[in-house]
Amino acid sequence: MNRILPALLLPLALTLAAFANTAAAQTWPSRPIKILVPIPPGGAPDITARVVGEKLGEAFGQPVIIENRTGSNGNIAAEIMLNSPADGYTLLLCPDSQIVINPHVYEKMSFDPMKDVAHVVSIAANEFFLAANPDAPFKTFQEFIAYAKKANPPLAYASGGNGSQHHLSMEMLKVRAGISMVHIPFKGAAPATTATIAGEVPIEFAGSTAGPQIRAGKLRALAIAGKKRLAAFPDIPTIGEFYPGFANSIWLGLCAPKGLPGAVVAKLRNEVNRILTLADVKEKFARSGALEPLITTQEEFAAMVKTDYDKYGKVVKDVGARVD
Repeated sequence: MNRILPALLLPLALTLAAFANTAAAQTWPSRPIKILVPIPPGGAPDITARVVGEKLGEAFGQPVIIENRTGSNGNIAAEIMLNSPADGYTLLLCPDSQIVINPHVYEKMSFDPMKDVAHVVSIAANEFFLAANPDAPFKTFQEFIAYAKKANPPLAYASGGNGSQHHLSMEMLKVRAGISMVHIPFKGAAPATTATIAGEVPIEFAGSTAGPQIRAGKLRALAIAGKKRLAAFPDIPTIGEFYPGFANSIWLGLCAPKGLPGAVVAKLRNEVNRILTLADVKEKFARSGALEPLITTQEEFAAMVKTDYDKYGKVVKDVGARVD
C-alpha cells in the first residue's frame, strides 16, 4: 500500500507542476524585470542589454531595469542572479566568457556555470578585431605574421587580462601561425586598447567597442577573428581567409537561475528572437562597432555553449592560464 500511494500521486504532482508552469507564463511578467550586466556601462554586453531590454519592456508592458554589477570577471553578477528566485524577474546578460572560460581559469568557483545556470537565449555575436597601433611596422595581416616570425625579442601584445578571450584568441593564433609573442595583460579591455592606441603595446585583439577608434584611425584593423567579414567593415579580411578554419567569435546571451519555468523560457526566447529581427535593433548593434544579432534554436545554443566550453578548456590547459 505504501508503495502504491506514491505511484498514484506522481501523475498528480506532474499535472500540478505543469499547471503552475503554464500559469507562471500567463501572468509573467507582472512586475519589473532586472537584467544584471557584469561590466561597466558602455561595453558590448551593456549596449546589448540596453537595446534588447528597452524592447522587452515595450513588449511586456513592464519596466526592464539594467543594473551593472562588476567584479571577478562577471562571477559577482552571476552569484547575485543565482541567489535570486528562478522566476524570470532577475536575469543576467552573460558574455560567453562567464560560462565557457571562467570555470577553466578559476581554481575555485561558488557555482558551476554549466550546471547551475539556465542558458536561455543567444542574443548577439561580438567579433574581435586584430588591431594594431597605426605606427606599428606592419600594415596588413600578412605583414604582421611575417614581422612576428622574425621579431627578436618577440613582439608584445596587449589583452584584457590573463585568461580573457583577448588573451586566449591570440594564443590560438600564435599556435596556428607558428609565431612567438609576449603577453602583456591589463586590467580590462579598455586599458589594453588605450595602451595599444598610445603605442605602449603594438597589437591586441579588441572587441566591437574598438570600432570607433578604427574608424577614427587611432587603431588599424588587420583582420577579423570571426567566420565572415563584417558588413560594417567589409574591407577587413577574416583570419580564416589566411588560415582556413580559424574562427573565434564572442557571443552574448541571456541567462537565468536553473529551474526557470519552461514556459517563461519559451516566452523570453520567442520575444528576444523577434526583437533581433527588428531593423532598428540591427542598426543600433551595427553602430556600436561589430555587434550582430545571433538567433539560434535552443538546441543550437546548447551545442554552441558545449563546443566553446570544450574549446576554451583545451586552450586554457595548453596555455596554463589562471586567474587566482
